[in-house]
Amino acid sequence: MKANIYVDGFNLYYGALKNTPYRWLDIAKLCRLMLPRDTIGQIKYFTALVNPRPTDPDQLTRQQIYLRALQTIPNLEIIYGHFLTHEIMMPLAPPKNGYVKVIKTEEKGSDVNLALHLLSDGYKNAYDVAVIVSNDSDLLLPIQFAKKELGKKIGILNPQKHPSKVLTAKADFVKNIRKGVLSKSLFPTSLFDSQGMLSKPATW
Repeated sequence: MKANIYVDGFNLYYGALKNTPYRWLDIAKLCRLMLPRDTIGQIKYFTALVNPRPTDPDQLTRQQIYLRALQTIPNLEIIYGHFLTHEIMMPLAPPKNGYVKVIKTEEKGSDVNLALHLLSDGYKNAYDVAVIVSNDSDLLLPIQFAKKELGKKIGILNPQKHPSKVLTAKADFVKNIRKGVLSKSLFPTSLFDSQGMLSKPATW
């Protein structure tokens, strides 16, 4: 079957990649290994450009290098949301009383964008099965709609330790992304694109 892939970039990163040696992940290779019986159609990767924290000023640079690496995959498209950063008051932990001002950063748009593309592509009959790389239960309603109203099969590649029960109950299949397949799904250390050579960040 023709499978389109819909990747929640931050759900994948924080669920399976952060603080691991697998951050230099070739998503196309991962999908081929985990979906060997399907023909991979379009891969859509949903993310947002990060706002670097003062303690990690190179965070955006590393992300941009990785996004360049992803763009060497011919059938992959990156769809951007955005970050909102604002100050909020948070209570101090007991036994202290009072509040402290903190900077809160929230990513906005990826789940909505993913849902829209999932349904739009379904209406266009662009896939036989949609495979979602996420464990976000907020995607339950678009998954149900794609199955019931569009007659599409939906699979989940789960990057988290514990798969969402509500998604598991509605998906046609769920596969957990494990270290073994991640270790076999990495880009070469150096790649070339239209801008020249790019290399895996040294801290990865």
